Amino acid sequence: MDLVPSLRAALAEVDADTGPVEDLLTWLTAGPLPEVQAEYVQEFDLSKRHSLHLTYWTDGDTRRRGEALAAFKEVYRAHGALPEGSELPDYLPLVLEFAAKVSPADGYELLQRYRPSLELLRLALRDDGLAYSGALALVCATLPGVSPEDRQTVMQTAGYGPPTETVGLEPYSSRLLPVHERNAP
Repeated sequence: MDLVPSLRAALAEVDADTGPVEDLLTWLTAGPLPEVQAEYVQEFDLSKRHSLHLTYWTDGDTRRRGEALAAFKEVYRAHGALPEGSELPDYLPLVLEFAAKVSPADGYELLQRYRPSLELLRLALRDDGLAYSGALALVCATLPGVSPEDRQTVMQTAGYGPPTETVGLEPYSSRLLPVHERNAP
């Protein structure tokens, strides 16, 4: 892959520790490009296990995810940078590009707000032995605090459990309870 030297140079320019991404950079250059591309598609496009959509990790496939996606769009819109194409606004490469090219402050805030998503993705990649985990480790290292070592700690730190659907699950009003007829004497 022709971009690996540029990646190494960029990391050196900001004095970043390249240790976490060495496996990834080596893997990217070791195999044939079609094989690298096929694995990327398999891991990130065809599987939810390694979703690059940040709101998926916090909101799952629930209706409240739409509100979270709208919040991303509002941030982009405030900078005149609405994404083109069909990619959702919470797509991690898009968020990173926004942070790098458009608004480092607001991009950083989005990454911080979705730190639990980043950490859960990092842990899933690490647990599956995928070299991409090093790239997520580097992203997480730019955010304040130490990365948790397990999923349960991430969930506790974030203050939430698994996403659940709540639309239409409100308790029935007592007005709608059935009325029982009294037995006549």
